[in-house]
Amino acid sequence: MSASRVRNMIYLLICSIVWGISFVPQAASMEFIGPFTFNAVRCALGSLVLIPVIFAAWFIARRQGNADMAPYLHVFDRSTVTGGVLSGILLFIATNLQTIALKTASAGKGGFITAMYIILVPILGIFLHRSVRLNVWISVVIAAAGLYLLCVRERLALKPEDLLLLACAFFFAVQILTVDKYVPTANGIAMAAIEFGVCSVMSAIVMVFAETPSWETIGQCKGAIIYAGACSCGIAYTLQILGQRDVDPTLASLIMSLESVTSVIAGAIILHQFMTGREVLGCTLMFAAIILAQLTDVIYREKGVKDEQIAS
Repeated sequence: MSASRVRNMIYLLICSIVWGISFVPQAASMEFIGPFTFNAVRCALGSLVLIPVIFAAWFIARRQGNADMAPYLHVFDRSTVTGGVLSGILLFIATNLQTIALKTASAGKGGFITAMYIILVPILGIFLHRSVRLNVWISVVIAAAGLYLLCVRERLALKPEDLLLLACAFFFAVQILTVDKYVPTANGIAMAAIEFGVCSVMSAIVMVFAETPSWETIGQCKGAIIYAGACSCGIAYTLQILGQRDVDPTLASLIMSLESVTSVIAGAIILHQFMTGREVLGCTLMFAAIILAQLTDVIYREKGVKDEQIAS
């Protein structure tokens, strides 16, 4: 396995950790402001945080002049702008559907249904003529079972808010595939900044008509917004875009689904909500799924078997 691929997988793992922790401040902020206000402000902050990073990457790319840094020389090329706009629209739809649904759905069921993008990504990939190995499909099923044990504590009956969460999972899956399409030739940092900018503007438009924001209410949850904007958006979504550069989208979705595990661990550490045996088993299954998907992939590569020869 190449060093760059290992690095990108670490990016995705860090991304899942940051997202998992963000559930705590995000849930708390919903007591003060509406979902569109929250997403408008946090995505604007995420975009602003990345502006100096874009210039820093451009400066380093100019000085080094190697192939790895070449994409950062072009800030507004076609792949970067198109990928950023499309992923921003998808992010706007997915995050706001999720936030609206979580007003009535339990956090556990919400986390489980949202994370079903791990199944939707390979299914949608079939329509894009992407092959998925049998071991990855098995890993997806194991991870789904782990998510169920980890997140769902009540009877799983379909309600209106659950349909919103299913739609959210679908749009997150499309967002992952969109990033995978454009990131090989795009400036990943600039693409993330455009993505947040588009999401912020679209959320702000709806906010004006659907909510009554004020600086006072925004100030009451400024800590949550700063974390969600600077870390969840500025860092995590950027790492998602950079991390997907050399990682199969199905494997990437499996790694990023570990945000559910992180959220439970964060709850135990921050809120002293310790895990039950059922939740520990769920976490174990999810980690096993990631290891199975990756270990078998390493074995195939070491034997020199071509992807199309071992695809399911």
